[in-house]
Amino acid sequence: MTQARPAIAVAGLRKRYGTGETAMDALKGVDLTVQPGEVIGLIGPSGSGKSTLLKCLGAVTEPSAGRIDLDGETVYENGWRNRDPRALRRDRIGFVFQAPYLIPFLDVTDNVALPLLLAGWSKREARQRARELLTALDVAQRAHVAITQLSGGEQQRVAIARALANQPPIILADEPTAPLDSERALAVVRILNRMAQQYRTAIIVVTHDEKIIPTFKRLYHIRDGRTYEDAGAGRELD
Repeated sequence: MTQARPAIAVAGLRKRYGTGETAMDALKGVDLTVQPGEVIGLIGPSGSGKSTLLKCLGAVTEPSAGRIDLDGETVYENGWRNRDPRALRRDRIGFVFQAPYLIPFLDVTDNVALPLLLAGWSKREARQRARELLTALDVAQRAHVAITQLSGGEQQRVAIARALANQPPIILADEPTAPLDSERALAVVRILNRMAQQYRTAIIVVTHDEKIIPTFKRLYHIRDGRTYEDAGAGRELD
């Protein structure tokens, strides 16, 4: 059986800050591949390059060298192929953060619909897509309430729905379970796995959370700016 093309493939990615004697190499040749529908963990000590790598993958920071292929298309090779990285972030990459960063003066549906409206969808189509995602994430009953009326777990579900809105090939999740207790943290991981499989989205989870690390089937360790792949424990979540 032919394996599907990776949702994201990274080869020889480097990031250097500064020049001359003060230059510092944060990434020293990162290689990483994630398949559609796969959730992987990215772990490493503080200062190892996790944040820099996430910013490069999210088109927030420009790498210094290497290549990034997204859904079979080269988007970076010693320079961005797309002249507007902001459009790349908006249309092709989803983000989930430690804090939900929802907009308090918009209701739940409009928070999820917002990325679609920015991408040019009609309001009717954007809200319909938002309702579909909220239903999939079991928060449709909260679709019209204010963000302040949601629990922390509900807010994180809405943030995941927003990340999925544009059907991106990849979602970058930065410490999404850090503030949660064990039960809620594992619930978030279950949701990420279910959404990855349902929408064929690749998800990279950057985490220090020892509660969820054993759930990953594949892990990338990052140390001193380089990645090392490891087979995770893949503990069952159900």
